[in-house]
Parts: sequence; C-alpha cells; structure tokens
Amino acid sequence: MANLSANSSKRDWAKPKKFGRKLKRSFYGRSTLDVAPELLGKIVCVQSRHGFAAGRIVETEAYRSDDPASHSCRGRTPRAAIMFGPPGVVYVYFIYGMYEMLNFVTEKEGEAGAVLIRAIEPLAGEELMKKRRKKTACKLHQLCSGPGKLCRALGIEMSLNGKSLQGPEIWVEDDGFKVSKYQVSPRIGITKGQDRLWRFFLDKNEFVSK
Repeated sequence: MANLSANSSKRDWAKPKKFGRKLKRSFYGRSTLDVAPELLGKIVCVQSRHGFAAGRIVETEAYRSDDPASHSCRGRTPRAAIMFGPPGVVYVYFIYGMYEMLNFVTEKEGEAGAVLIRAIEPLAGEELMKKRRKKTACKLHQLCSGPGKLCRALGIEMSLNGKSLQGPEIWVEDDGFKVSKYQVSPRIGITKGQDRLWRFFLDKNEFVSK
C-alpha cells in the first residue's frame, strides 16, 4: 500500500460523494448467478482515513459451493467459512503474496457464494487511486482494470474482510445506470470450472481487464 500522509484526506478526495441509493443487504442474499451480472453498472464506494474513492463495476465473476474453482468447494474451511455466512459482507483474500481480492458474499446464509469484483471505472478519488498505485501518469482506463489493481487503488486491505456492505467503510450504490448489454465468458486465471461462463462484463467497455 502506498504511503499516504494524513494530510492527503484534506484534498479533493476527502469527502464521500453520493451517487444514488445504497444497495440493501437483501440484494446480495440471492443466487450468485443473478447478483454477479446485476452488479454491473453499480458503484462501489470506499471511505478510509486517507479519503474517498469510488468506481462503477464493469466486470465480475461468480463463485459457488458447487463450483470446483471456488474456495467453498471443500466445505466450511477456515478460509471459506465467510462464504457460508450472512450475505452482504466483504470477503477479502490475499493471492500471489502481493494482491488483495475484493468479493461480495451472496446466497442465503448457509449456502456459500461470492462475487469477485474484477474491474471498475473510476468515478471519484482518481488522484488518490493513482497515488496508492504509484502510477501518477497512469491512463484512467488502466487504473482499475483488474482485481489486484482495483484493490490497490481503492485501498482494499485484509482489515475489510467481514465488514458489512452497508458501510461506513465500504458500500455499493445504484445511480440508475442502465446496462444495455453485457458479455459472458469463462473466468480468468483458474484451472478448474473453466467450462462455466461465470464471468460477466460490460460490452465494449474500455475499463474491463485485458
């Protein structure tokens, strides 16, 4: 994580911006295969001591307990237990020894599921995002075009694991954005469950991961 001084929060990214209505917990307590595409176009918002950052979700992936690629496929292990818990909470895990991955827990309690947020379009706090990624000259469409990139840019850390998606640290808003068309494909970076078209992304969107 980039070293950001407390004074950073005094700049233009300090205060949260309201885009629309906050998604209720009930939104997440449904089939993961419904929630994942319906999250497209919604806005994930993160408030930290350094300031506020937000972006429109343009790419997601679905994972469930009946899925060999899911952490929950072996049951309620210590790592996957959160996926069996109440919906509408954050599931963060660490991968490759360098990246956090941001997921939203779905399904009814007791039925494991989560949606991986793979890419967003920055809408607020862009300068803060660049500082966190140490990419001050980075083009906007490259800033959050991947799950590791967006977590670094938004300031997603393991301390958010288990936090409610009702805030105050992290939440999702609906500003009425209409998704005209989205595409599906196999998920990225997995060796099992490659036959499942459980990756969802906005059609012809430059902010989607490459």
